[in-house]
Amino acid sequence: MTSPLFLRYRSLKTTALNQTHRDMMAKMVDFGGWDMPLHYGSQLDEHHKVRSDAGMFDVSHMLAVDIEGQDARAFLRRLVANNIDKLTQPGKALYSCMLNPQGGVIDDLIIYFMTESHFRMVVNAGTADKDMAWMQAQRDEFAPGLAITPRRDLAMIAIQGPNARVKVWKVIPGAQAETEQLKLFQAKLVDKYFIARTGYTGEDGFEIMLPSTDAAEFWNALYAAGVVPAGLGARDTLRLEAGMNLYGQDMDETTNPLESGLGWTVDLKTDRDFIGKKALLEAPVKKQLIGLVLTDRGVLRSHQKVAATHAQNEGEGEITSGGFSPTLNKSIALARLPLNVSPGDEVQVAVRDKALRAKIVKYPFVRNGKILMDVA
Repeated sequence: MTSPLFLRYRSLKTTALNQTHRDMMAKMVDFGGWDMPLHYGSQLDEHHKVRSDAGMFDVSHMLAVDIEGQDARAFLRRLVANNIDKLTQPGKALYSCMLNPQGGVIDDLIIYFMTESHFRMVVNAGTADKDMAWMQAQRDEFAPGLAITPRRDLAMIAIQGPNARVKVWKVIPGAQAETEQLKLFQAKLVDKYFIARTGYTGEDGFEIMLPSTDAAEFWNALYAAGVVPAGLGARDTLRLEAGMNLYGQDMDETTNPLESGLGWTVDLKTDRDFIGKKALLEAPVKKQLIGLVLTDRGVLRSHQKVAATHAQNEGEGEITSGGFSPTLNKSIALARLPLNVSPGDEVQVAVRDKALRAKIVKYPFVRNGKILMDVA
């Protein structure tokens, strides 16, 4: 009789690098229906390697979507909260949220300008089906001639760390000349490689799309050049230290970007209308996303309740993302708290049956290998 565990494994989606991860003895886990590497032996070592040298992540579970047609820009002007008109140079990228009419976050994503009739979007794996359905519904109503094409034929590999770009240049002939002058949030097509200077770790590096059929060879070439494989565990601690939101934890369809530390991605200054704008303008902002550093012993986790300890700072909040920071050697978190608290204030976090002390700080906690705050 076939075991339920075996059937569950067989039902998981896999990337083109699945067997490569297994050959490297990765610990594989179910990540939102995808069979993905958690680590390759030591999550801690992988984290430190990205901060000090270079690591690579398989992010092929995320979905690239090509949006093509003469109405592409007009469609995106209405679809996302950030101003797509900022994109005028080929390869330029824009980070934005896609909102529902209530102002909640359907997903956070990156949009690349290819040509005036062709934009490329990268959406999260766990929301990909929902995103496609939402975009197709909006397309059918407002831009029926537009083509929206999911690109599951592409693999995506993120190479991150202070030495990441140099090591990529060793592997891709001609890449240095083409990408050395790329600024952050710019991309360039070099042969079969779509090379973007973006990332989710707080370190420099590239996120590269290429044909799935070439992914394993490219991964192994990077490994031979000294880039270490890293899994989901290190990716999460790195992004938390860098103060980067995780969809489903720090924001979702029930929270708006103005209360999720993403106000900088929302264009409320121009006359451009977009889905969710009316709701954002009408709803008063009551909370903010802010950083915490635990001063007692313990570990901060999502959904733990947070209370201010000063009488003038009444109100409660909740941790959205939390964990141990390998770089700071302390527990840190992002939390949604009332507007009347500010950096330097002390709060109490309910951890099981204890109230642990934590200090409010500005995030990010770490960027480009540097600790950005006093952690004494």
